[in-house]
Amino acid sequence: MDTDDSEHSRDRPESSADDVTRDGQSSGVSPSASDADQTPVDTEGQTTESETEFEAQSESQSIEEMLLEFDEQEGLIRERTLLDPNYVVEEDRIVGRDEQLQEVTKMLRVALGDNRPPNLFLYGPSGTGKSLITKAVCKNISQICEPRDIRFGTIEVNCQDLDTLGVAVYELVSRAADEAGVEVQVPKHGVATKEKWDELFRIVDENFDSLVFVLDELDMLVGRRDKQDPAFSRLLYQLSRAGADGELETFISVVAISNDTKMMESVGSRALSSFTPEDVHFGDYDANQLQAILRRRQDAFYDDVLDDDVIPLAAAFAAQTHGDARKAIDLMRVAGELAEREGDERVNEAHVREAQDKVEKNRVLEVVRGISTQKKLCLYATAAVAAESNSGAARSTTGYKVYQFLTDSIDADQYHQETYVNKMKELTTYSLVDFERRSHGPSSGMFLEFQFGESPATILETLREDSRIEMVSQDEVASVVKAQLRNEG
Repeated sequence: MDTDDSEHSRDRPESSADDVTRDGQSSGVSPSASDADQTPVDTEGQTTESETEFEAQSESQSIEEMLLEFDEQEGLIRERTLLDPNYVVEEDRIVGRDEQLQEVTKMLRVALGDNRPPNLFLYGPSGTGKSLITKAVCKNISQICEPRDIRFGTIEVNCQDLDTLGVAVYELVSRAADEAGVEVQVPKHGVATKEKWDELFRIVDENFDSLVFVLDELDMLVGRRDKQDPAFSRLLYQLSRAGADGELETFISVVAISNDTKMMESVGSRALSSFTPEDVHFGDYDANQLQAILRRRQDAFYDDVLDDDVIPLAAAFAAQTHGDARKAIDLMRVAGELAEREGDERVNEAHVREAQDKVEKNRVLEVVRGISTQKKLCLYATAAVAAESNSGAARSTTGYKVYQFLTDSIDADQYHQETYVNKMKELTTYSLVDFERRSHGPSSGMFLEFQFGESPATILETLREDSRIEMVSQDEVASVVKAQLRNEG
């Protein structure tokens, strides 16, 4: 019997007391009832300046008053939605993707004639416009179809947080029901995945003439490991087969989006045969394109509050990390918010540099706080090597020796080198690292070389928030790394 595989999810990221750090404890004590009316004094018997200031603020402003005061401030940001990377902007704000925009538009436009658009595979690095262009094109198709009485719909899901095929199918059911304005008639748990498929196709067939499924970060949907094909392959097979075999009156098209250029190599032969997508490649944005993107959104701020060097600097930072437009937009937003909090009248270069540190660390922090201690040790060892090497990369052979030192230092279980390499490979799904297979001559043999998408120093700093890693001396780690790098020859 086909059972609901949503109960067999991948292991969730581990969390423990070791992952929690404390900044320290307050040295003050609460006053007793008997001395509640007394004024605090310092050791000389005088009222301290900080305490007097705090009491004055407490007495003069309530929380509500402080919130309302901030609400009345003019601020620097006028339209915050323009600083949301996921906001679907108008066509004239889409920059540097003319070729891709034309390709996607030409292939999906057949929905206007009540026909089935082809399936698409959009691939390229994160933040290069794949989702933005798909949403913009589908939004325009929907607006044109409405007065023509063509029931066109778009179902968008991000597969990064979906564990299994059963979970993914129910998410599609839920989104389709929301788009159609109807109720879901099957429960989320306790039913076979086939029943969820049946419910999805019932909703689709009864409510849409043409429907595009947009599956973002599809390669992240791996599913149960005991199946021959990954979950994303089985999802593509079912959706594309239903759209092509005439089982539905609704025309179904699937747009698969991935950062992994080799994702289609993992798609099973049956799914590939029925999916047969048109490929559209999205390359990195360069610094000039990123500047143009930011200038199209600078009206998110009030007039004349951005210094001239803010946009070029934010674009330059984003260009260094794979030309990610999301990062560039985030930098602008965070820089503006920092300036507002500090009560400054303009956003300047210092705010952008502070935002760069904050955005980079926050992203790394979000990832590394959720991974297991063993993965943290593997990542820390490899980042330590990359931080000291001239190339900014780390050989797997050298990283493993540093990993051995770390596990010995904190008396942790120690993986074999093959397992260490596999753990590092798994971390590539978070876009923290990438790797290439290398050989430095017959005597060195083959090894993997890991490159980092973020600053190794930032990764090291963030990982040291784990109390077990913090136990190891940074100087000792650096000494071991330098010794191993000298041995590489």
